[in-house]
Amino acid sequence: MADQGDDKKGFWGGLLRRASVARKPSTKQPPPREHSRRLSDAEPGPVSNPVADFVPDLQRRRSGPVDGPLAPAGRRRPRRPQSEIDPDKPSGLPARKAGPPSRRVFRSPGPPSSWPPSGVSSHEELPPQHALELVARGAPSHKGHKRSIPHAADSYYALYTTSTGNRHDGTDAANLHDGMTQFMTLRTLSSGRAAHPWETLEQPSFAFYFGHLPGTITLNQWASMSSLLPPAIGLRDSGVMPRPMDLERIFERLQELRYGLEDDDEALLYRILYKRILRDPDKILNPHRTLDKQITDLILVLSRPDWIDFTNARNQVATRFVFDATKANGDQYRKFYHQLLLSIELDLRIQSHQHGDWAKEKLLQQIPPTIQWNLALARRWREYVRVDDFGKTPEDILLRYKLKKRQIKMLKRFAQMMKWPNLAATLENMKRKDSEMALDDISSDAFSFFSGVILPGPTFPFLIMNTLLDLDPDTATDDLALLSHNHPHCGFQYRNSYTYWSSTCIVGKVLAPTCHSVAGWVGPARPTTDLGRSQIARIRSRRPKQRMGPEDVESMGERSDPLGPPAEVYPVDEYQLVAPRGVDEAIDTVRIELLTLKAADRPDDTTLTVGGPRLFDATVQFAIDGVSWPLRLMYDVSFVAAWPCSDGPHPLFFDYVYTSIRVDSIVGVRDWGGLYGGPPIHSVRSSPGPGMMRGPYRDLFSHSFGHGPSNGNGFHNGHGMYDGALDEEGDDDDEKVLVVEAFGVRDNEVLARAWCSHWGLSAVVADIRKTCMSCAIREAYAATLTVVILVEGQEYVSDE
Repeated sequence: MADQGDDKKGFWGGLLRRASVARKPSTKQPPPREHSRRLSDAEPGPVSNPVADFVPDLQRRRSGPVDGPLAPAGRRRPRRPQSEIDPDKPSGLPARKAGPPSRRVFRSPGPPSSWPPSGVSSHEELPPQHALELVARGAPSHKGHKRSIPHAADSYYALYTTSTGNRHDGTDAANLHDGMTQFMTLRTLSSGRAAHPWETLEQPSFAFYFGHLPGTITLNQWASMSSLLPPAIGLRDSGVMPRPMDLERIFERLQELRYGLEDDDEALLYRILYKRILRDPDKILNPHRTLDKQITDLILVLSRPDWIDFTNARNQVATRFVFDATKANGDQYRKFYHQLLLSIELDLRIQSHQHGDWAKEKLLQQIPPTIQWNLALARRWREYVRVDDFGKTPEDILLRYKLKKRQIKMLKRFAQMMKWPNLAATLENMKRKDSEMALDDISSDAFSFFSGVILPGPTFPFLIMNTLLDLDPDTATDDLALLSHNHPHCGFQYRNSYTYWSSTCIVGKVLAPTCHSVAGWVGPARPTTDLGRSQIARIRSRRPKQRMGPEDVESMGERSDPLGPPAEVYPVDEYQLVAPRGVDEAIDTVRIELLTLKAADRPDDTTLTVGGPRLFDATVQFAIDGVSWPLRLMYDVSFVAAWPCSDGPHPLFFDYVYTSIRVDSIVGVRDWGGLYGGPPIHSVRSSPGPGMMRGPYRDLFSHSFGHGPSNGNGFHNGHGMYDGALDEEGDDDDEKVLVVEAFGVRDNEVLARAWCSHWGLSAVVADIRKTCMSCAIREAYAATLTVVILVEGQEYVSDE
């Protein structure tokens, strides 16, 4: 805002000239790579594969103790066998047999049912276009993006991903309408859904947050979690004061703005703004008649520090500033609506039809975040609220909420999906309050929910749940009054019937396969005897070490390409169809026994209140073939919904290594990858417990960990399973993916997720009806994850 304060003239043009400049890539060469496995030490040559974009190669990081608590997990690029490198060939491209590649014409293939496909020899070498048709047709490719942040130093950045290649319309994100999360996001430039995650005001973007599977997130959100965002920017006091306005004059202008801005009459627009709202410091010599100067003046006024700062999460339930309309809160009440009026005046000038989308986008990029959140409030008000009447006092003001009927239907559907214990009485109370025109008088959360004045971000899940609790006439809801988005890792038990968990809480993420996942909540989940009849629980968990670095995100496309490294020709024998055992062999011996919560508060903590929120450690206990296995939900891991593919199953390049096991044997796998420095028992990568290697599990582990003959290409005969989990090379491979087959009952998937939380390993979750096993493994490589959970999607059974 210093530039704006120094020179207010030509503000619009100045903003458009100050476009953000992309940072130049570093010229520093990466250090030499060690422990190259079946690889050439040379770098890949020029890109010949159009499926993915590539960036300079990166250093491969090995597993083991990490210096920092959150060190990113670098991942190498797949390479072709070192024996095929021709020293006379430039650019490090693999050498091939003498002679040109085959020139015969290929027909467009359908989904392969075997490999090699009919008419193709296993010794054949495919030209790039035919390799794309056979291997990559319909397979998603992932690309990472690192973007600078306006008003921040170059050391700060935001990370995103985009995916293409799927021939259908499916994505890895949940439908905003079906998931009741449309209020959690706001496109900066215009209305409608954002096409890219960097187009929304809230960051990370909630338009690309929730995955299409319960309790999951998108690949973009997984990458965005590693963004390095700057702290809040404090604005300098511009010293520009608006004209004083009483409540009646404020609402008079708000009512006028229902019909839009008077931007077709320059004189009228100037007179309204500078006679009633602002003062023109240059009205004699150079009056501010143009929109760019008026935008400058409004920004300067809104930059004063005494306005409400909506970038602060504590202030993002905006209606709490005006819910109290008594005389004691009169100044705060008037101030909120004064700020709202100034924000609407600014927003309408920015969105004027006199400016093109390009100019609007450039301007919005330069506006500080504090002003952008004011514009978000203005957008919500203009879209969903109308002033029908006004006067000198709050009692004279009559507002109409355009979304009220839709919000009532949404809340009713939400309560039904959550199997709300006191549903009938709650709905009856809501109907009565609606008939009395008193829904906005219940609480500030209910006021926000029914009016639609909801700022984007994480507040909406708590608005809808608190509104439901406020409408429930049972006095037991008084014990649940402290639910807040400021403590997102939480849940509660209500009337000893069910528990409900925030989708950001690890308990909700793990139990989600057995519940509904809607509006940012997971439920109804099983009750627990460790909570009171109605009590809030805040869950303690550790932040896992796994995360992506900016280099990992930018090299994502190259590290997960369906064809592997770029080459002149692609040997058929470097690919293999992979598939799980299938749902016909799904096990049915896993059941959830208990959800236990152990108090983690200090006994001498004097801040605790009877029946109030407390801190707990969560554990889920399973019965596996009659044996109890408790798994503590120790780490707040994430589960990434796999991107759907089409025309599958797809062949897998040999250097994407993995091991496949059934879910009932996962409790014998310990410290997969050695990420947390555990002792190497039985195997650095996988260590079945001593009791699991004998008795009924002996054959299971022998088969699950690939103790069988290999076909010579690293794939297990018959099941497409990588053979070599315990050989010398595979045993030291810290990037091998563990594929967990969790078909069958939903408790199987819960077991796999609980194991991930116990060991601090995030995972890709793939529904094999939508994503083939090969594409799921490649996405794990893209995300630098080492666990894939395979499920066969099942609809939630409403009568369970």
